[in-house]
Amino acid sequence: MTAPIRVLHVADIHIGMENYGKIDPSTGLNSRVMDFLHRFDDVVDYTLAKDVDLFLFAGDAYRNQNPNPTYQREFAKRIKRLSSNGVPVILLVGNHDLPGVISRANTLDIFKTLAVPHVIVGNKAKIHRVHTKRGDLLVATVPYPVRSQLLRKEEYKGLAISEIDRLITDKMAMIIQGLADEAAKRPAELPAILTGHFSVSGAKQGSEQSVMVGRDVVVLKSIIADPTWDYVAMGHIHKFQDLNEGNQPPVVYSGSLERIDFGEEQEEKGFVLAEVQPGVTRYRFLPGYKRRARPFVTIRVDARAAGDPTLAILEAAEEYDLRDAVVRIFVQMRPEQQHLLHEAKILAALREASIVVAINRVFPPPKVRLAGGFREGKDPMALLDYYFRRQDLPDEKRERLLEHAQKLYEDVFGN
Repeated sequence: MTAPIRVLHVADIHIGMENYGKIDPSTGLNSRVMDFLHRFDDVVDYTLAKDVDLFLFAGDAYRNQNPNPTYQREFAKRIKRLSSNGVPVILLVGNHDLPGVISRANTLDIFKTLAVPHVIVGNKAKIHRVHTKRGDLLVATVPYPVRSQLLRKEEYKGLAISEIDRLITDKMAMIIQGLADEAAKRPAELPAILTGHFSVSGAKQGSEQSVMVGRDVVVLKSIIADPTWDYVAMGHIHKFQDLNEGNQPPVVYSGSLERIDFGEEQEEKGFVLAEVQPGVTRYRFLPGYKRRARPFVTIRVDARAAGDPTLAILEAAEEYDLRDAVVRIFVQMRPEQQHLLHEAKILAALREASIVVAINRVFPPPKVRLAGGFREGKDPMALLDYYFRRQDLPDEKRERLLEHAQKLYEDVFGN
């Protein structure tokens, strides 16, 4: 058996993400942009230092479809390092790489236009034969699906959204199955990889939903986990996971390189090194080569019984490593304690943090006494309606909530 081909799989770099950042005086760029660039540097350094055969980027180079020239330059500098060292590079087009108008170029097309050596832009569903120093392999690219390109207008006239979603899923299944049928004709010694940028059924979603534009596309896992492939390299979902764990082929989301927001606070961030052979692929998730993603830390304090809420926060903060972290604080307190909360003192004590984005005061909600109490025989929907009215909810929202509550009540207790 030939030596395994070493593939570095990374995705969702999102250059341009500025959440919770500040200007870096040495570069003039947002500090969070620099976080993403530093992590990208680490991945490129690892590729060159560890004798990697193929650099596979599974989509979403930038924060949005219109990156400024500086961000494009910074991305290109790192791809050029790989190209100049003879490392084959696959650049798959993700949803954040796509233009708002179909006729315009996507953010990665420039590499194809300039015919950058060793770089393949995966802007269509296609199988590419890639030459590496350890041998050839096939890479099938499936970029983020554009609905208007998959469906002709007459196909979805008058259809409900759920029916359009089903049509999209069926079209994607046909495309991917067609690629698998083509790859199945390869010589037995030639490994084959499928790389895609979309959601797969069963995947655990993350903060990528908060930066999505339009409706997402979901492909069935049974279509993806085809034994034709020796490895499936996915992008789009920010949480590292293997949807076919313990089986072949691995169906792996490498996840994003950096945390987007506090929704990813508990997630490890990194990239994947896969050793690909026909029928047998092993991989490792690498959360940090030279440095790990910037930590996000939430501190929750119940100071209602404390004499001094400021002191309670500072004591709670001692339990965390806040160096270079993005920090937020939630403190439960009584209204009469407000004058005891000294933000300047807290910020001074937490100066090792990168930034304290908020000190959120949480007050106990006012008790609402329902007329007559909840006596047996009392209509629960009437009581809920009374409660919503006491909260001064708009009529439209109140009626919508009552409608959902009625359905839940019927599901649990019957009609």
